[in-house]
Amino acid sequence: MRGNRKLIDNIDWMLVSIYFILIIAGWLNIYAAVYNEEFKSIFDTTQSYGKQLIWIGTATAIATIILLIDERFFATFGYFIYGIIILLLIIVIVIGTETKGATSWFEVGGFKIQPSEFAKFATNLALAKFLSTLNIKMSDLKTKLIAIFIIGLPAILILLQNDTGSALVYAAFVFVLYREGLSGSFLVIGLVTAFLFVITLVFQNEVYHLPFEIEIGGNLMLVLVLALILAAIYYFNRKKKKIILLLSVIFIASIGLIKSVDYVFTDVLSPHQSKRINVMLGLESDPKGAGYNVNQSLIAIGSGGFSGKGFLQGTQTKYDFVPEQSTDFIFCTIGEEWGFLGSIVVIALFMTLLLRILFLCSRQRSSFARIYGYGVASILFFHFTINIGMTIGLVPVIGIPLPFFSYGGSSLWGFTILLFVFIRMDADRLDVL
Repeated sequence: MRGNRKLIDNIDWMLVSIYFILIIAGWLNIYAAVYNEEFKSIFDTTQSYGKQLIWIGTATAIATIILLIDERFFATFGYFIYGIIILLLIIVIVIGTETKGATSWFEVGGFKIQPSEFAKFATNLALAKFLSTLNIKMSDLKTKLIAIFIIGLPAILILLQNDTGSALVYAAFVFVLYREGLSGSFLVIGLVTAFLFVITLVFQNEVYHLPFEIEIGGNLMLVLVLALILAAIYYFNRKKKKIILLLSVIFIASIGLIKSVDYVFTDVLSPHQSKRINVMLGLESDPKGAGYNVNQSLIAIGSGGFSGKGFLQGTQTKYDFVPEQSTDFIFCTIGEEWGFLGSIVVIALFMTLLLRILFLCSRQRSSFARIYGYGVASILFFHFTINIGMTIGLVPVIGIPLPFFSYGGSSLWGFTILLFVFIRMDADRLDVL
């Protein structure tokens, strides 16, 4: 009894409260997004909003069970849980049910479960266990390779399920590695690579007219500009002996990237993904096809104005103009019915959640709990920023849910487990010597 009382006292109730505010707000917005005049009761389990209430109830039960488990269980069985999830990711490729082009679901009767939603939690657990091992240093090549393997294996298996959006989430773990000692140069390289990829897409089909009636293509122009930039860097750092070698490697690697962009864009990405990127970059106009979702989402959000149209009053929502409005595009329901004010409140709630997690990470005595907490914050941050970015046209539509808001049992369960395992670890922080 005394142990239970101690646990209750040590639980971070602020984080728990934000969690419940988010899932209840999500439930109400799902109700608004798929509202049906014939089924007005929000508790009607034949409708998505009634089913979501069941998911919320089961998620609450899962959260309660997690809080009752000894926190040492997660460190002890971290690799085992990871192995089980990896096995499920392999099995679902073979016998899974295809939904919207992705073979990511197990279906038994009317019940569907998506293993990839739990893989983020399992990967975070395994990565935290590995990086918290004694004598592990991020400066060692072996440590980097093992960490990349732990992160990359589930991502590759999810890619094989044709679920690119869920696979991209694993890029969030780079923030965990950086926090644990990975050189900042890797982050810079990643950002520069992404920038160069986008710039190449934008300019590769352009033709430039130079003096003496010389015409060159966009790719060659990029190479020339890059050569001038690197030459300038060399000029101001020519006293450093290794600079010429470093710049040569950067130049060759950049040329390779520029040359490979077209292959990646046409042969690696699926046609609808390539089209969405073109539409986002303004290279192609397809308001009734690839750009339809985003255009309708922007109309919905914009029509909400400052204070919104009111609960259940959204016309874009009511007449089903926005596809996937209860899942990937749930944020446009918030924008239309609750306006700028409601959107700001939701964003503030998520930011408070993330900042609170980071604060709790800073007070952990256990390196395992600290690393796991940074993983939780990184995953939630990635989902939050990319999902909202999709709805307002800042990033391509890759189909990932807004945590605690989007409809779906697997998603809600996965995020609940991810968060409450950290809450459980934090509750025992004072017991760590």
